[in-house]
Amino acid sequence: MADLSTLARPYAKAAFDYANENGVVNEWEDFLFIASTIVKDTSFQPLLDNPAVSAEQKSAVLVDLYDTQVASDNDSAFKLLLKNNQGHSHDGNVRYPPVSTELSNFVIQLSEHERLALLPEVYEHYRHHKALSLKQLDAYVTSAYPLTDAQRELLQSRLAASLNASVVIHESVDASLLAGATIKVGDKVIDDSMRGKLQQLKTQLTA
Repeated sequence: MADLSTLARPYAKAAFDYANENGVVNEWEDFLFIASTIVKDTSFQPLLDNPAVSAEQKSAVLVDLYDTQVASDNDSAFKLLLKNNQGHSHDGNVRYPPVSTELSNFVIQLSEHERLALLPEVYEHYRHHKALSLKQLDAYVTSAYPLTDAQRELLQSRLAASLNASVVIHESVDASLLAGATIKVGDKVIDDSMRGKLQQLKTQLTA
């Protein structure tokens, strides 16, 4: 069976294509972020897995939660979570519109095909499509030691030239890599670490 990421791709592309064509990219991103957070919560799982609850009812729960907790004048944990979402482009005084009929229909389609559990992956792919449309990509760099300013600038310029996009680097350190670094952009991973090279050598010797 295909993995969740593969199953989510066509839904994410359809969602982004519609949102981009109709000027509602941020609105759909906001909802997908909150909805993906909800479906990952263990308290939502019994409802998600309950065959006695219809697809329309399951999707209605997500829409109602967003409309009452985010698209309202009251402060809420979901609204704070959305404002603090890394990379979110809205300012602190933004008003969030209620879920549109088109977005609600999209959620119903996911529910009817028993795909609500894919929402976290749909959200990540949606963000990737948005970044591509803006010619901006996130590169997650894990290195054995903190990058120097020179290394960071060189890596950023090389990635930008290779990907033909502006690149935002997110750094983390993992001493177990021994040396070098791993770089993840979208679904692509480049392992240039000493640990990775040793593992490749071990695989070659035991093949």
